[in-house]
Amino acid sequence: MIIGVPKEIKNHEYRVGMVPASVRELVNHGHQVIVETDAGMGIGFTNEDYTLAGAEILATAADVFAKADMIVKVKEPQAVERAMLREDQILFTYLHLAPDLPQTEDLVKSKAICIAYETVTDSRGGLPLLAPMSEVAGRMSIQAGAQALEKSNHGRGMLLGGVPGVEAAKVVIIGGGMVGRSAAQMAVGLGAEVVVLDRNIDVLRALDAQFGNKVKAIYSTADALEKHVLEADLVIGGVLIPGAAAPKLVTAEHIKAMKPGSAIVDVAIDQGGCIATSKATTHADPTFIVDEVVHYCVANMPGAVPRTSTFALNNATLPFIINLANKGYKKALLDDAHFLKGLNVIKGQVTYKEVAEAFNMEYVDPRTAVENA
Repeated sequence: MIIGVPKEIKNHEYRVGMVPASVRELVNHGHQVIVETDAGMGIGFTNEDYTLAGAEILATAADVFAKADMIVKVKEPQAVERAMLREDQILFTYLHLAPDLPQTEDLVKSKAICIAYETVTDSRGGLPLLAPMSEVAGRMSIQAGAQALEKSNHGRGMLLGGVPGVEAAKVVIIGGGMVGRSAAQMAVGLGAEVVVLDRNIDVLRALDAQFGNKVKAIYSTADALEKHVLEADLVIGGVLIPGAAAPKLVTAEHIKAMKPGSAIVDVAIDQGGCIATSKATTHADPTFIVDEVVHYCVANMPGAVPRTSTFALNNATLPFIINLANKGYKKALLDDAHFLKGLNVIKGQVTYKEVAEAFNMEYVDPRTAVENA
């Protein structure tokens, strides 16, 4: 199989779908890898690094898309990239389709086989290809929130951990999954007062076991959420419903009632955000203010630390890339029900229920769609 790796073009996105070590693994399996020129420069990999690993360097993304059987990316394809997809071509990347109608329509029109990292599952009910970026984003959310609280950024002018004799900031984390746990770990390390809200008792027990009395693990009701959000200096939105648009748990009324200069980091923004007042921002212009509350809503947070993020992502995606290349997409998907969950669009059909429901499109069972492809 010919695997293509284009350069990412989203604002301040320096990650790359495959590092040279991953390329070498595919080449050792007998496959051909083509990489757009300078695709890895943002994380310190030269074209020579890729050629030494066995890749062929092509001049443009159009060249890569035209030649490759499978495209491996990081972020969802932008409009110009979607226009280059062709029928029967495999696209393996993050998609986040539920809040993105134009992308969904373009992928359906392309008749490509579109597999989303974020909806692949595992035997424990986890999301193995989303988890590494959730870890990065969760940890980064505290760094971003700490900066947003600085007075020069229109924040309250608070240090998260305080100092002796001065109370620490209160950090409220909505969602105790991978993002929430990672954020809590960083916030605790900085000495903040930390509250995590979740509706899963097992998640709350796990938080209690991990952090003890350093974190208040609270069952999330409307009353509890309102109380803690209004008391918060920093709110982290880490709620996820796999493949679906995030629920708007923090309302515009909550925002109006929050402390002036408090801050919000909406990590769920890739799936539309869990804060009613959120809108996607970029690393070039990461924050905006609503009712004196600083909002940080960068849609590709891990892109700020692209080297760490790329290696973490490649560690997770490489076995799936090899599987797709060795078996072909039909056998790879049909052999693994958890991998099949990653299929969102195939040959003009939507095969992820939450995406179909979001846009009132027809849903087709993924197994049936693959068997009939």
